[in-house]
Amino acid sequence: MATEQKDAGAGFRKGVSAAFADEPIFGRELGIPQGWRYKTLKIGTISLPWYASPESQLLLVSFVCFLCPGMFNALNGLGGAGQLDNDAAASDASNCALYATFAVIGFFAGTVINTLGIRFSLSFGGLGYCVYVSSYLCFNYTSNFGYVVFSGVLLGCCAGILWSAQGAIMMSYPPEKLKGRYISLFWIIFNLGAVIGSVVTLGLNINNSDPKTQKPISNATYVGFLILTFLGACLSWTLVDAKDVVRRDGSRIIMMKHPTWNTEFFGLWETLRSDAYIILLFPMFFSSNWFYTYQFQDVNLARFNVRTRALNNTVYWIAQMFGALAFGFALDFPNIRRTTRAKFAWIAMLLLTCAIWDGGYAFQKNYNRKDVDVQSSAGTKYDWTSSGYIGPMFLYLLYGFYDAAWQTCVYWFMGAISNNSRKLANFAGFYKGIQSAGAAIIWRLNGMKVPYLNLFVSCWILLAGSLVVALPVMILKIKDTVPIEEDLEFTDETIDDVIRQDDRYNQAIHHKV
Repeated sequence: MATEQKDAGAGFRKGVSAAFADEPIFGRELGIPQGWRYKTLKIGTISLPWYASPESQLLLVSFVCFLCPGMFNALNGLGGAGQLDNDAAASDASNCALYATFAVIGFFAGTVINTLGIRFSLSFGGLGYCVYVSSYLCFNYTSNFGYVVFSGVLLGCCAGILWSAQGAIMMSYPPEKLKGRYISLFWIIFNLGAVIGSVVTLGLNINNSDPKTQKPISNATYVGFLILTFLGACLSWTLVDAKDVVRRDGSRIIMMKHPTWNTEFFGLWETLRSDAYIILLFPMFFSSNWFYTYQFQDVNLARFNVRTRALNNTVYWIAQMFGALAFGFALDFPNIRRTTRAKFAWIAMLLLTCAIWDGGYAFQKNYNRKDVDVQSSAGTKYDWTSSGYIGPMFLYLLYGFYDAAWQTCVYWFMGAISNNSRKLANFAGFYKGIQSAGAAIIWRLNGMKVPYLNLFVSCWILLAGSLVVALPVMILKIKDTVPIEEDLEFTDETIDDVIRQDDRYNQAIHHKV
């Protein structure tokens, strides 16, 4: 019986591969489904994608992240989450707790999403950002350190699930030839949230240049962030289930879901066992948020006054949008093979790492923690009117550009390996979990007052070293296209589950095979 089931599974995979050999993704429907979700809206001569299209769904997810993580980034980019220098300890402790929790939850987040669904996962994730912002509003009144740390723990649980859901959508919804552009579009919209949040903060603090009147960002700013993050959590419920998303060519997303928690955890192990090469990307995952703490706390907070931090923050997130745009479209350049693009991307990141962080060293070697304490007391931190401000501002801009380039490349590398949404959900979970483990460590190190130069060197070494470790993946695992049989390596139980999802799949298979 076991042999017959195995042969049946093999026959199924062979038949599907033959039937859909010319299709970009398994699951082409016999025409576009009926219903309002599949109606194309026309404005003049422009045809907008239907509601249940990958484009529309990605836009919705982008605006969820615009309103939730985008506001979080705007707040933390100020250094100390908008608090004064001597209150940065609360931010250090909260973010250490956040990322430590995130590291554990993120590792299993793909399993949670496969079981509970995209909408619930994103909505639950968004609520954590509301609580996080509320803790700093409370801190302005009560200095309640415990609530700030608790909010970090809760947000670690929520954000781990939200980012894994976002990653699975961004990597599995688009066709292969457009994955870079989808990632770029998401990153631009997401970072626009941080830009707007930073501009608002800049406007509220634009006259706050006297060191004797420096104060945390206003309660009104925190209330605004709180409202926006709550709206982001609500917006999550406007998404449709992944099984209902249909591309322009009629193809659907590969949906491979196990019916029980036990088999989902087994699928997580199977991903590590069958795709062991993903471990070579783990150092890139680990270092991808490591540098945030240094940039936000040890550069922006340490060296600039409140209004200049707000300006730097705005410039940083605008540069992220341009970085995502440049790399997203370059990674999808149609006249160059995908394997070649992967190698070019690796070379570009190595050169950027050397150039930008070399400039960072030239800035960092001129100050230490003792100098910063003296400047804080004397009120002599950089203001945008200070002589020599342009150089550090331009460096901070390049830090933002580099971050977007790094994140875009990592997502594209993962998306180029597979089109299987279940596998990619687990990849995204690994990415955010390991990324957060690194962030938790450096937030703690910063709280322990490790010398700035040591933290800077750790950033540089981790980034350059992780690129070297990841090189075999660029050379050996990324292909011009992913063969359909590689994406359909699932158990007999999963095959049956896929067939049951929609009778039209079964009809299509019998019609074509």
